[in-house]
Amino acid sequence: MQINIKQRTKAQESRAAIERLYIIMRHLFIRGSYKPMGVSGSSIIRSLLTLNPEIYGSIADEEKVEIDGLLYVVDRLPQGIEECRQINLISREGYENSHFKVIIPAKRRRNCYRVDADQMFIELTRGRSDIYDILTHLTFIFIEGEKIKKHAIDHKGRKTLAWEKLEEIINKENNKISYSKEQGFAHLSVLLGRTYEETELGFIKFEKQGGHNSLFHIVYWLGKLAIEETSAELAREITFSATLRERIGHHTYGELWATNIKKFLYENKLIHRPLHIISANLHSFMNSIYAYPVLASSKKGSTIEQLAEHLSDRQNEQEQKKVIDFAINNGLSEIEDTSGTSITVQVIDTLRLPIEKLSPELNIDHQKILKDKPVLLIMDYAFGEQAYETMDELLKNYEPETGEVIPINVHSISIMGKAGILNGVKGDIMVPTAHVFEGTADNYPIENDLKKEDFQQLGIHIEEGTMVSVLGTSLQNVDVLQYFLKSSWKAIGLEMEGAHYQKAIQSASKIRRSIREDVKLRYAYYASDNPLLTSNTLASGSLGLEGVKSTYAISVKILNKIFC
Repeated sequence: MQINIKQRTKAQESRAAIERLYIIMRHLFIRGSYKPMGVSGSSIIRSLLTLNPEIYGSIADEEKVEIDGLLYVVDRLPQGIEECRQINLISREGYENSHFKVIIPAKRRRNCYRVDADQMFIELTRGRSDIYDILTHLTFIFIEGEKIKKHAIDHKGRKTLAWEKLEEIINKENNKISYSKEQGFAHLSVLLGRTYEETELGFIKFEKQGGHNSLFHIVYWLGKLAIEETSAELAREITFSATLRERIGHHTYGELWATNIKKFLYENKLIHRPLHIISANLHSFMNSIYAYPVLASSKKGSTIEQLAEHLSDRQNEQEQKKVIDFAINNGLSEIEDTSGTSITVQVIDTLRLPIEKLSPELNIDHQKILKDKPVLLIMDYAFGEQAYETMDELLKNYEPETGEVIPINVHSISIMGKAGILNGVKGDIMVPTAHVFEGTADNYPIENDLKKEDFQQLGIHIEEGTMVSVLGTSLQNVDVLQYFLKSSWKAIGLEMEGAHYQKAIQSASKIRRSIREDVKLRYAYYASDNPLLTSNTLASGSLGLEGVKSTYAISVKILNKIFC
């Protein structure tokens, strides 16, 4: 009897490519090092090209260098990394006490150290997601470097005229000699396999974004290292330090972080009071509470949203400082991270709030505040798997030096995240009913205290349903996302932390019993991108003011759920 086996769909092939990528990365991590253009590195490259992630645009095109994707990636890598042939991925190993200058990427909180002309050391303290993220980005720039090399060297191994002209431009840049940018764009367009117009626009985007070297400089060094790699002595290499391999997965940084927070609560006599944990960007909740008393008198009729837009303008940094100073004098304390998690925490004692001065949009029951004495603990965004590590440690009992065992009195946990939406645009809102963990059989239904109806009067598009927690946003492609959208999962969006948070919460409430089982859960996401729309991916640009309305709508709704 012959059995007909269906041919694999593109979604299945893509999911298999994701799985292969992570298996290869885990293997290389355990091994301790690899050469990106060697046999092991080539395996990652093949899988990434098969996957062809949306965020990397034309990565699979052998001729065209992906400019928007390159900008997205260099914003998340340390400035100057394109010049380094040796990249060392390390744990926190004492470099913070050295005299090496700390380099922090514009869009990723990582401490990086350029120790000499050839080597970059990058601290990874946020778990496996951090490792997968950076290896994927590095692989992308190596692929683009090979394309540049192809345009820089002809079939006889000679430098092309475009490459020689780029070398002249770099020499002039280094010696601060002026040159014609228009001529430069013409030569650069040849090396990028792009039109003059695309090249000029790309250069302007790089220049406007800041925090990295010029597009001329980056293209030159990516091509230069690729060309020089024909010599085995000049091969690029990525290493993982022994300490990083030893510490990963053991909650080393999360435990230090959580202990520091609980010690603060204990020493300030807040640990026994009702605690409301909020994971969000810190400015949203601080501005929602404290901006109105500081600025409303000079801007009559201002809503929380309007004040937030005003404060988001860099020209108004002095007014933002006034808001921060007012907050510190009226119940807000900030716990700077010294553990390595890069997650700052704000604690707000609601008994010290100037309730009569707060915005009328906040429906505060004054008597309830006086009776219950709630405390807000607002933690900055975690990154992927780090969400499990930090929340798991935070929800454990506190054991001070006195020998006591003190349960954390958690009444609610609210997660306001940014996520990719699958049926909408930037600035829309997603309300999850469950989290499905990509690549596993794990799924986490939730009793969400936030509902679609909570936001329907705002004039914002709202989606309610299943969210997919992905291993990395940079590894998603159309086929996989269409599968989650159109299959029986009927997913509304993708993000990186929800399943990790929920796993930690369920463990603490239902197994360890370190927090109450009836803890209120509130999840809501604002759309930072739509990876199914080419013009709406993360690489197409930041959310900007498009996200203010939804971000503050969610912030105010969470606060009103707590205060009422």
